[in-house]
Amino acid sequence: MGYGRDMQAYASAHRNMVIRNDTISNELYQQYDVKRGLRDVNGKGVVTGLTNISEIYSFKEVDGKRVPCDGELYYRGFNIKDLVKKYSRDRFGYETLAYLLLFGELPDRLDTEEFIHMLTISRDLPTNFTRDVIMKAPTRDIMNSMTRSILTLASYDNEAQNTDIRNVIKQSLSLIAVFPMLAIYGYHAYNHYENLASMYIHRPEDNLSTAENILLMLRPDKKYSATEARVLDACLMLHMEHGGGNNSTFTTRVVTSSGSDTYATIAAAMSSLKGPRHGGANIKVMEMMDNIRENISDWNDDDEIRNYLEKLVMGEAFDRTGLIYGMGHAVYSVSDPRERIFKTFVSQLASEKGMEDELGLYNKIEELAPEVIACKRHIYKGVSPNVDFYSGFVYKMLDIPMELYTPIFAIARIAGWSAHRLEEIVGMGKIMRPAYISIMEERDL
Repeated sequence: MGYGRDMQAYASAHRNMVIRNDTISNELYQQYDVKRGLRDVNGKGVVTGLTNISEIYSFKEVDGKRVPCDGELYYRGFNIKDLVKKYSRDRFGYETLAYLLLFGELPDRLDTEEFIHMLTISRDLPTNFTRDVIMKAPTRDIMNSMTRSILTLASYDNEAQNTDIRNVIKQSLSLIAVFPMLAIYGYHAYNHYENLASMYIHRPEDNLSTAENILLMLRPDKKYSATEARVLDACLMLHMEHGGGNNSTFTTRVVTSSGSDTYATIAAAMSSLKGPRHGGANIKVMEMMDNIRENISDWNDDDEIRNYLEKLVMGEAFDRTGLIYGMGHAVYSVSDPRERIFKTFVSQLASEKGMEDELGLYNKIEELAPEVIACKRHIYKGVSPNVDFYSGFVYKMLDIPMELYTPIFAIARIAGWSAHRLEEIVGMGKIMRPAYISIMEERDL
């Protein structure tokens, strides 16, 4: 047509126009008392709803003031510390807590057996789905691959648009069951077509847990140790739910409030989780740790480690963002209870894998990073390691490729998303539509 510019050039030419017209100053946010990120200047979240699924404690009231305290996390009224302590001895810890989140009660033995059976018979993809959908367009972005698969599964469901509670329960169980297959098969397709590695597709086995089947499907020889499965199961339990306000769960509730179907809702949650500010955080931790190992010669030298951490905080090293990834949390202040629980499992696995030295480096950074951050930054609450600080290290010890780090998070969190979707449907009131203040100036033509 003779316009002379391709799309890349067109976008580049209009970049500054977008920035100029869409930039809003921080002063205006303060003037209109807008809570950016739905959090106030002290980090307290704006209340947007009520939930009976989970609760997070990071502050306590003392003489009318909010005082930071050790974090606590509850699933349906039960402390996560007690749940993991009890059910990590069971091969089906994740499945047991999934039942708890979905239905609000701890299952007895028969409830557990029936629930596991329901997941087992749901652990099946449509005929040729793996070949025609998952392998059709392989990509390193497994979250995108999974999202495409989720939306495609709607085409095989004659009641995809039915939001009756019974139907949503059925759809939720089906997605919980097949999520590991969508993730692992998506990775194998990418690894084969893009990395030219051998292709193998293992069927999940009926008598195995979600954690065991993840390891079985991922590995060429299908082999794994009891410790490996137990640690991965604990990881799934700790990641499966974290309140209604986290970005992907809030997305689940927002989309559900519009009356949308289960597949579209979970696809939206996936799109939220994949962001590096949310589910992709442990990948940044691993990349940062690789950088630290390259630049610190003595892993036992506190001064050398502290000096490099200071460079990170001052934006002079790694990605120059000024962040020490895995440190701090949007909600927790003194401690993240999931990190404290998980650390015991990390130690067990490091001992089995002979990686105590590397764990020692993590421990040093966990000790020194909060001191460095407190010294260099003005913070309104405490800084402590979050669960992402160790989760990537665990995945590395389990020989899980980095492309699957966030998908493993999704495999865990689908249970929490499903519980919040059901709660939103049961209490369905109004579509979520928060207000935005327009600062636009009217113009004459």
